[in-house]
Amino acid sequence: MTTDRNQELMTPEGFAKLQEELKYLTEVRRKEVAERIRQAREFGDISENSEYDDAKNEQGLLERRISELQRRLRNAKIVDPASSAEEGAVDLGTRVTLRVVGDGRERTFQIVGANEADPASGKLSHASPVGKALLRRRVGEKVRVSTPRGATEYEIVSVEAAS
Repeated sequence: MTTDRNQELMTPEGFAKLQEELKYLTEVRRKEVAERIRQAREFGDISENSEYDDAKNEQGLLERRISELQRRLRNAKIVDPASSAEEGAVDLGTRVTLRVVGDGRERTFQIVGANEADPASGKLSHASPVGKALLRRRVGEKVRVSTPRGATEYEIVSVEAAS
């Protein structure tokens, strides 16, 4: 999976989440912070006004986050498994069920972009050791993955396009 250095791979769901956050920050939080600054100015001399300083710092952090989201959305490469995944192969956006060889435990993950990863909620980065090992593999194949906890062998039980 090759991309331009500036491109960030993400699922349609991840892209939509970033858009929602950007909309909230620009339409709601900006107004709230501006109101906080306005109120802090009413306390008098802004040179010794900690409330004003806090509000301005919050504004700076907010604007940096907005800028970062705008950059990420501009550089996003949306990968839709329904149209781009090779039929039956693990790819960005697909849902894959793995069985640990030896003990039979199964776990299902959705393969997502690096910034969407959240293993606790079943979202595994395509750039993680397990994600890399699974890409382009198919049902029935076994993969051996070296992780900080040691090597583990998995068998791919199922692969499906995420909905």
